[in-house]
Amino acid sequence: MYTPPAFRDDDIDSIRATIRAARLANLITATVDGLLATPLPLFLDEAEGERGVLYGHVAKANPQWQAAPIGEALAVFMGPDAYVTPSWYATKQETGKVVPTWNYIAVHAYGPVEFFHEPERLLQVVTCLTNRHEQSRPSPWAVGDAPADFVAAQLRGIVGIRIPVTRFEGKRKMSQNRSEADRIGVAAGLAVSEKSGDREVASLIPVPV
Repeated sequence: MYTPPAFRDDDIDSIRATIRAARLANLITATVDGLLATPLPLFLDEAEGERGVLYGHVAKANPQWQAAPIGEALAVFMGPDAYVTPSWYATKQETGKVVPTWNYIAVHAYGPVEFFHEPERLLQVVTCLTNRHEQSRPSPWAVGDAPADFVAAQLRGIVGIRIPVTRFEGKRKMSQNRSEADRIGVAAGLAVSEKSGDREVASLIPVPV
């Protein structure tokens, strides 16, 4: 991922927070037949390995797990993002030398991908994913709410994913390369947007308090 120094995020806590907050990732592998990609939820077991291990699953009918990967897999996690109009820059009034851009947060995680079929491991992954996404609901659904034979049948239709992370690339592009006046203008413009994602980006732009 192209990351100018001003946007580089090497803070492991920030990187993990982005992964936890991402509701959907993209798993990308290179094969002899070309690139394959699958959108899917992944979670990071931070306690396992040096940098943590990513877990998830794909449908057994998905050809990605059957195609031998060349090199490491790439998991892409996106945080909040927003379009930035040059109209918000103070520089527009001063010189007019401004262009549109996009603010966003992204994390790329790399590692060798492993696929597995053991029912007990699959159940553990499915349970963990379910709990993570259900825990904030008033009445969380649990895997145990479904009949055991039904769950067992569902597990036979998926393949588990395990990616021991070898490295992370973090990028946090929040107008850090702009002047203070420009950053203030961007934050103010996004803060009044009707889009909740824009307002979230506004709160992340470094401006004087």
